[in-house]
Amino acid sequence: MARSDVRIVELPEVTVRIAGDSGDGMQLTGSQFTSVTALVGNDLSTLPDFPAEIRAPAGTTYGVSAFQIRFASSDILTPGDECDALVAMNPAALKTNIARLRKGGILIVNEDAFTERDLQLAGYTGNPLEDGSLSEYELYRVPITRLTQEALAELKLPFKVVERSKNMFALGLLLWLYDRPMDYTIRWLEQRFAKQPDILEANLRALRAGYHYGDTVEAFSTRYRVAPAKLPPGTYRNITGNQATALGLIAASQRAGLELFYGSYPITPASDVLHELAKYKHFRVFTFQAEDEIAAVTAVIGAAYGGKLAVTGTSGPGLALKTEAIGLGVMLELPLVILDIQRAGPSTGMPTKTEQADLLQAMFGRNGEAPVPIVAPATPGECFWMVLEACRIALKYMTPVFFLSDGYLANGSEPWRIPEPEELPDLRVRFATEPNANGRFLPYKRDPDTLARPWALPGTPGLMHRIGGLEKQHETGNVSYDPDNHDFMVRLRAEKIQRIAEDIPPAELEGDPEARLLVVGWGSTYGAIKTAVQRLRQKGYKVAQVHLRYLNPFPKNLGEILTRFERILVPEINLGQLVRLLRDRYLVPAEGYNRVRGLPFTAAELEARMQDILTEGNGHPEGN
Repeated sequence: MARSDVRIVELPEVTVRIAGDSGDGMQLTGSQFTSVTALVGNDLSTLPDFPAEIRAPAGTTYGVSAFQIRFASSDILTPGDECDALVAMNPAALKTNIARLRKGGILIVNEDAFTERDLQLAGYTGNPLEDGSLSEYELYRVPITRLTQEALAELKLPFKVVERSKNMFALGLLLWLYDRPMDYTIRWLEQRFAKQPDILEANLRALRAGYHYGDTVEAFSTRYRVAPAKLPPGTYRNITGNQATALGLIAASQRAGLELFYGSYPITPASDVLHELAKYKHFRVFTFQAEDEIAAVTAVIGAAYGGKLAVTGTSGPGLALKTEAIGLGVMLELPLVILDIQRAGPSTGMPTKTEQADLLQAMFGRNGEAPVPIVAPATPGECFWMVLEACRIALKYMTPVFFLSDGYLANGSEPWRIPEPEELPDLRVRFATEPNANGRFLPYKRDPDTLARPWALPGTPGLMHRIGGLEKQHETGNVSYDPDNHDFMVRLRAEKIQRIAEDIPPAELEGDPEARLLVVGWGSTYGAIKTAVQRLRQKGYKVAQVHLRYLNPFPKNLGEILTRFERILVPEINLGQLVRLLRDRYLVPAEGYNRVRGLPFTAAELEARMQDILTEGNGHPEGN
């Protein structure tokens, strides 16, 4: 029976962070809490924070894995700046995450893990649970390990199984604390461990033990409730960026009437797209795990030549290896999509951390003059729509297209409204079937509007033509070393890409059109920028925002927008790449705000920088 003395507090939003050793199941705990929260109906945004070391020594700060979720009764755009609650499963998790907990926030620690050895591994010289250093927080010392062992004692399971179950205890406690039902998680466990009854029973007991601990122990006198959000009508699911990307590719193949061929080599954080697509063979999806990055992209070029919707996926280091073959795709003028799920570099860099540092590589990273369209989603759910758009552009203009996501979007999640089929664009293509009027086939005779060349399937009678990486003669496609033809073809391919600007939406200006300051962003910085802009406008400051989903070519009206503003700020998770392109193209005095910490921006840090600019000279919002 539930306690009658527990107070229920209604909150508009909550940010929770769960942290522990990489073997403690923090990502699973976070994803399950997220699933329940989505089913309850809250808007949400998540930030999985994976350790950079694959197998760091247990108990060290290098091996800490964390998961952050912000959920609300209204529309939100970021996973939160500060946490309202932190669950720390060991000293290392506490040390690396305590700075993210707001003063007065709830701190739940597994006190059983605060042994002398674990404290030393985490770099503590004393026990923070005893020395008063945590007095600014609402501290709850919970013996999670011991209570999990007691709950599972009758099962007589191996020690490792019992240890791995303590994350379910933590999940149960969080479900109780934030008034979430256990039913969804119980059903999920029953499905996941249907063939492992002992493991199922262990997880169920640990989950219920955590839930009932919160309900019975007197230390917890308050529960928190966040009402469902009022989202637009429709059917929703929680979705990560990589899941949305995979579903977008499947939708594109269906709308194009083409089989989907995805060739990839495993690389963090892009591998989930391959894993997700492999589940959909019944939708004529063919997945190919190549022996290396070069084999993956060249297989995709072959698939495009054969009439498939051809896609390859990678991250920054793999993109570098694909460079020459992408140039071949430009020369052949075949439709293919290159997913670059960016991560921190250079070289191997920090594979589990996010960055936006591949923009210039996508723009210029090929030998010769080889322009390629570039699109970039702004949210996890938007990955679905922007990869659809990448496929549309590739098929219509017969060109490789870059899709720039990143680790934050790939692994983060949000509620996503499942679209109706009629909302999806018609991507049907027309293959060349007949020779030209003179009886010859001219493989590089172009559409007068798009400058796209015809797509001729191999084996079509009368449509034989040369392919390869040597320069093509205009229209005939014959190998040509003529200098004037080369100059003409280089310019023609560049003009084809520029004409795409006529076929994409104009840039949208949000905020105050008469403001002094315009903030320009791209990719995953959208949520933090928009939140910061909204906060400043609520304080009376005038500020405007433009977020770019099309990076090559830029929207037609971008130059006109930029020239209206006295100051232009460009926040990027790199050392200034879009800002260089804007200065070069539009000759505007854009300035960067740049961080490369492997983490997304917080809205607070962007708000502070924008406010500094707006208060220069007067110190108050009037006149800005």
